[in-house]
Amino acid sequence: MPNQANPCGTAFGGAIVAWIDMVASMAAQRHCGKEVVTASIDSLSFREPICVGDHVVLKAAVNYVGHTSMEVGVQVIREDPYTAKQVRATTAHLTFVALDKDKHPCPVPPILPQTADEKRCYENAKLRVQARKDLLSKISR
Repeated sequence: MPNQANPCGTAFGGAIVAWIDMVASMAAQRHCGKEVVTASIDSLSFREPICVGDHVVLKAAVNYVGHTSMEVGVQVIREDPYTAKQVRATTAHLTFVALDKDKHPCPVPPILPQTADEKRCYENAKLRVQARKDLLSKISR
């Protein structure tokens, strides 16, 4: 919509990030059946602009589960409303933590990837999680 776009007619990145966070939290909450909080936005890549008048489709999936946290991947797809041609506009990976009724982190049910695509996403997420842990161990606080 025009109020979500810059003077050039393309969507504000902040509007897209808000949608990503919303749909990712819904996927995480559906998976664990608990309240969740965003722990981090681990990666965010704007690949193609989204213009006023485009349709926007967001797809989110839990890629990996740790003890109390989950990585959720989100694809933002730009769709031409007249031709239905779709282009991936943005990709993101976020980490969420599940909370119990006292707002403390709590265990998350595991995921069992079934399809080849789910297995690929799981293995890639496992690599990203380990890379984040390795990086954090090298950063002095």
